[in-house]
Amino acid sequence: MEAVMNNISVEKAKTSKIHEVDFENLSFGSIYTDHMLVCDYVDGEWKTPKIVPYQPITLDPSAKIFHYGQSIFEGMKAYKDDNEKIWLFRPLENHKRLNKSAKRLAIPQLPEAYFMEGLTALLQLEKDWVPTTPGSSLYIRPFIFASGTGFHASPANAYKFIIACAPSGTYFSGSVKVLIEETYSRAANGGVGYAKAGGNYAGQFYPTQLAAEKGYQQVIWTDDNTHEFIEEAGAMNVFVRIGDTLLTAPTNDRILDGITRKSILDIAKDEGIKTEVRKVSVHEIVEAAKNGSLKEMFGAGTAAVVSPIGAFGYKGEDYELPELKDSFASRLKKRITDIQYNRAEDKFGWRYPVS
Repeated sequence: MEAVMNNISVEKAKTSKIHEVDFENLSFGSIYTDHMLVCDYVDGEWKTPKIVPYQPITLDPSAKIFHYGQSIFEGMKAYKDDNEKIWLFRPLENHKRLNKSAKRLAIPQLPEAYFMEGLTALLQLEKDWVPTTPGSSLYIRPFIFASGTGFHASPANAYKFIIACAPSGTYFSGSVKVLIEETYSRAANGGVGYAKAGGNYAGQFYPTQLAAEKGYQQVIWTDDNTHEFIEEAGAMNVFVRIGDTLLTAPTNDRILDGITRKSILDIAKDEGIKTEVRKVSVHEIVEAAKNGSLKEMFGAGTAAVVSPIGAFGYKGEDYELPELKDSFASRLKKRITDIQYNRAEDKFGWRYPVS
């Protein structure tokens, strides 16, 4: 999708909140930068984006986001290297996936120039907000929602695209204990599981609450039909190491095509790690846990990069995973983060400079 980008107008905040922030003790996604990018879709076209002070949004009670859930988002990060240069990680993949989600939810697709040039302009303005504390980054949340009004069940005629940013520390620390889901499903064939739609995450909260009441931090989602095959871990893709082979489920209508997932597969190949992209049954995992061949399980996503799983529960029984000194999870996470923070060669061409 091609578009000519006009100059982005910038309305600077009168005062900055940056001096109130303790950058040495950042939580995840709870403090927001001074500005945000806003772009409206009206009269059949996306208007020129503008940067404004971070502020509340005013919407009509009949705005269709409230009634029919046309809402999609992406998750990205900006990283600052030792020379104070700012980098993004595979941002064009985020734009492609945003439009893939938009198409599925009947939302107008966003021109690449609006996404990339708007994001770059915002990051240049907010450069001092990109933290340098080890493990920290500037989390970036691009999202689109239906702002058009009406109670009739149909796509809206107006939308808002916004990019907001939050300096953030580590998303997860340590390993998590997960429950393999036997009743609820995250997504179904023919549905919207592959899209980053807000409703996908809303539907996860209740089963995750039930798991938390049993002492688990997250849920391993299984297929909607038989609950025999694992699909995702919480809001992340999931990997399993049996012996020296790294396994993950193929993407489909139900599984998000994660950018971290794709990166891990490429890096594993480069590292000489054997990978298999195929259906992985719960029975196979349980048997591997019993015979000692199950070495690792971990989630993979933008926020945590890699989140090790220390134990899983299934049918009332818990299975502990071994603690490994040189785990695939730690090796792969280091390779990715070294690229993200410009600490190592980027032979894949994933690093994107914010110039």
